[in-house]
Amino acid sequence: MAQKKPKLSAVDPVWDAIKSEGQAIIAAEPAMAGVVYGAVLHHKTLESALSYRIAQKLASGDMTESVVNEVCVEAYGAAPALGEAARADIGAVLDRDPACHRSIEPLLYFKGFLAVQAHRVAHWLWQQGRHDMAYFAQMRSSEVFGIDIHPAAEIGKGLMIDHAHSIVIGETAVVGDNVSMLHAVTLGGTGKEDEDRHPKIGDGVLLGAGAKVLGNIHIGHCSRVAAGSVVLRDVPPCKTVAGVPAKVVGEAGCDQPSNEMDQLLNG
Repeated sequence: MAQKKPKLSAVDPVWDAIKSEGQAIIAAEPAMAGVVYGAVLHHKTLESALSYRIAQKLASGDMTESVVNEVCVEAYGAAPALGEAARADIGAVLDRDPACHRSIEPLLYFKGFLAVQAHRVAHWLWQQGRHDMAYFAQMRSSEVFGIDIHPAAEIGKGLMIDHAHSIVIGETAVVGDNVSMLHAVTLGGTGKEDEDRHPKIGDGVLLGAGAKVLGNIHIGHCSRVAAGSVVLRDVPPCKTVAGVPAKVVGEAGCDQPSNEMDQLLNG
């Protein structure tokens, strides 16, 4: 009798790798068993593990962990794209962050990854018109992770935030796919203007540490913004900008700056 092929939904190499790495952690460090079982091995899917982990972090005296977990489970169940984006984010961190050596590490230890996943749930809530719950998630993420992302902001998949401290992303900002940013990046406005007032970041862009991109401007695909730069005007695709205010100082230096993570201006 011919063996049945597994359903596509049952094939999940990212989750399989995380579970295997979890077992290896317990074998090497038995004191971590409670953490690993609670965050990973107790769950059947990555979505369930993410719901648990986000709830652990965002729960407070105002809202219990079980309530936050229920909201997350609802979001992942209604929007499979959230889980797909999380897997892409894990792949991005593993590929681009030299400090990350296993797929399990973003889930257990990296606040940038967890903050982005919390934002993805908050953005889903925002799209459903559940603005108060979305604002609660934003508030708690800011308090817990030190990262402030408005729930209306649109973020593509494959995002890697290295070190992930003091990130600010405004309400009408849009971040494309496969973007990398370092700590203290701001995607902000320039004053009290309403409506569309925040930056639009193309695919494959690298935003260096402390970069400030301000106003309703566009950063072209596969460009680099040097550390400490203040960008106030549109940036063409495949360019490097640096300075205060930032100016084009050369080509991007490679096809995918976000993957190469090369911040040297002569690279």
